[in-house]
Amino acid sequence: MNTALPSPFTDIDLDLTDRRVGKVRISYALPDLERLFITTDRLSAFDRVVAAIPYKGQVLNELAAWWFANTADIIPNHVLGVPDPNATIGIEASPLPIEVVVRGHITGVTSTALWHRYNRGERTIYGYRFPDGLRQHQQLDTPLITPTTKAHAGAHDEPISCADVVSGGHVSAEIWAQVEAAALSLFARGQQIAASAGLILADTKYEFGIDPDGTLILIDEMHTPDSSRLWVSATYDKRLARNEDPESLDKEPIRRALIAAGYDGNGPSPDLGPEVSAETSARYINAFERLTCRPFQPGSYPVEPRLNEALHRAGVL
Repeated sequence: MNTALPSPFTDIDLDLTDRRVGKVRISYALPDLERLFITTDRLSAFDRVVAAIPYKGQVLNELAAWWFANTADIIPNHVLGVPDPNATIGIEASPLPIEVVVRGHITGVTSTALWHRYNRGERTIYGYRFPDGLRQHQQLDTPLITPTTKAHAGAHDEPISCADVVSGGHVSAEIWAQVEAAALSLFARGQQIAASAGLILADTKYEFGIDPDGTLILIDEMHTPDSSRLWVSATYDKRLARNEDPESLDKEPIRRALIAAGYDGNGPSPDLGPEVSAETSARYINAFERLTCRPFQPGSYPVEPRLNEALHRAGVL
């Protein structure tokens, strides 16, 4: 038995020489141009791993698979099966060198965020011209596609305009037209489903790839608390009127906590402590249950002993 692998996967025929470690996933090559993706509890912000959140990996894995099943009529995706709460078997695709963020609101706290740039006086951002007088967290007249290059070695994604994607040679005009159409359709579907769950899909990230047959497909994850801002709609208007941050079921409070502690993405991140980790876990599970309309069933992965008490206090266990 290979003890480097979680026990549910030790008998799967893996190519252990092709092991790829990302910020929140570990993947292994399988036969027939497939991969096993294991989603961990690691949480990233500032393009770095900053914490471990109990059951985060399971929520991301199961929720993303649920979303893929509910949007397969818009664009095919890489998911072939979910053999474990924390794992997906997917198609071995070639990722596009561009990540696509669709924004329905003007928000964000990091230096490249849409609101941060607007608030410091920029009016032409990602190739779009924004009017004066917008407020933080305000809904935009229409959702906007804001592409970025993929981050490498801890460097933040580079914001570019849609025109730059083709003129810069990142993606062909034909593929980019498919990406734009799919991204807007996915976001509209996401907004609709989120609204029925009492949530607002404020913005989200999509990643696309090319499968072995040359077809554009959706990869990675989608509409999860890691890749999206999900706000509680019942309290949104009141909080906006009071200039307060929206009530969120995503990782935005983690970003704000790190910024408040003086963290800017350089060096080791501050220890968030068990209470913050447990509260974040509760938010992720709340989003999962609202969207899927089914109770969250924790898998068998062990939770650190120091977090158990905090998880009980937060109502997670």
